[in-house]
Amino acid sequence: MENCIRDLRKAAGVSQEELAKQCGVSRQTINAIENNKYDPTLSLAFSLAKALGTTVDALFSPT
Repeated sequence: MENCIRDLRKAAGVSQEELAKQCGVSRQTINAIENNKYDPTLSLAFSLAKALGTTVDALFSPT
């Protein structure tokens, strides 16, 4: 599953560390998600979408 989290995060001027704190996970988790090495739980996906001001559908697209 591809995602655009890195692009949205950078456009918002948010660091991986800041996004991780907002979502209650580690910076390494955000890094792994951005590099398509880890698929987040549904709960985390909703947290990411909320923190980035978008929807879960907009964050992820099937490969």
